Amino acid sequence: MPDTYIAIMLQSLKKKEQVLDEIIRLDDQQKDTLTDPECPFDVFDETVEAKSACIDQLNQLDSGFEKLYAQVAEELDQNREDYAKEIRDMQQCIRRVTDKSVKIQAQEARNKQLMKEKFSTVQKQATDVRKNSRAITGYYNSMKEW
Repeated sequence: MPDTYIAIMLQSLKKKEQVLDEIIRLDDQQKDTLTDPECPFDVFDETVEAKSACIDQLNQLDSGFEKLYAQVAEELDQNREDYAKEIRDMQQCIRRVTDKSVKIQAQEARNKQLMKEKFSTVQKQATDVRKNSRAITGYYNSMKEW
């Protein structure tokens, strides 16, 4: 039975890698939408929703992994030599998952800054529109009086 659990845990880690790869791709797509002034905001929203679904999937994978690990932890500790290859495989997957997680954190920080800049630009544009509208209204009113 522990062999089956260990195989499922390894499969779970590999699936987690795939989901993290998808998040990396979505982060790049999100960066593109934030840097493209012509890109509609709907595309940004779709990317955020897709990332949210990936995060939900990661949470499920983590939860399942933790439950399986709790069931086989003692067996793995007591028989490390018997499971040396599987343990090494899981450690390699965990390293790759960690590397991808660090990359995602850097991408998220970059995208957060880009989002601040984008919102600042949009806010400035809105302020300019209000100022222009007031100027036009003032001009129109003064022309009516003339």
